[in-house]
Amino acid sequence: MSSATAVTDHNEIRTWAEKNNGHPACVQGTGEGDDPGVLRIDFDQQEEGLSRISWKKWFEWFDKNELALLKSDD
Repeated sequence: MSSATAVTDHNEIRTWAEKNNGHPACVQGTGEGDDPGVLRIDFDQQEEGLSRISWKKWFEWFDKNELALLKSDD
């Protein structure tokens, strides 16, 4: 069984994502107004159904929703 670590540190998340060619994104059609909706990291170079957003906006809503990124310990 694999385990994961919850990460909330912005620098750690951004560094890890960029090291793995990830970009901040949201799922199209899941937000309203300024709310981007479901947050994701896009590793697929514009995965269908995702819209890239700025790190600033991604982290703003990440914090507002008290989220954590789960990184596999493997």
